Parts: sequence; structure tokens; C-alpha cells
Amino acid sequence: MPLPGERAIRKLGNDISWARGRRHISQASLAERMGASLSTVRRMEKGDVKVPIHFLARALHGFGVIRALEHLLDTPNDEIGLTLMDKHLPKRVRSKSGGSSGAL
Repeated sequence: MPLPGERAIRKLGNDISWARGRRHISQASLAERMGASLSTVRRMEKGDVKVPIHFLARALHGFGVIRALEHLLDTPNDEIGLTLMDKHLPKRVRSKSGGSSGAL
């Protein structure tokens, strides 16, 4: 895994730990709510990259912030993807024979 990816997952794990603590939820209680083992919660909070994403999603859902996951790569706001797609647009658009101007 690239280093920036590891850092991001470590930060997410740390943030989950803080969120759990602020809500006064034990690791065992979070594990039960998530349908996970206590060791999975511990690994997740340490930023273990091998924790399946569905456990991260369950934790975010439990904290009421699952919408953040939904918007990580929101395609209408993907500036890089949209820019790359725009580069492949034709420079000129020719009308087909038949006289349609293409006006809406």
C-alpha cells in the first residue's frame, strides 16, 4: 500500500478511536454494534490496512457519519475526472446532413 494510503487509514482509525471515546462507547460495545470482534475494533483503531472496509463503514454508520463515506469520491465533483473527460471532447461538432441545427 502506498504511504499516503497507510497514513489516511491510520488517521481514520485514530479518528474512530476519538469518536468512540467522545461518545463514551467501549471497544467491546462498538464491536458488538458492528458485528465484529474486539480484536477487529482494536486493529481498526490502530489503522490496520487489512481491516475490511465494511467494518469501517459499520463504525461510521454507528457514529451517524456514513454520509462522509458516500461522498469520498463524489463523481459530480470529481474535478480531475471531469477535466480528463473534457480533454477528450471533440474540438468541433459537425451537423449531420439533414439540416438539423442541433438547437434545443
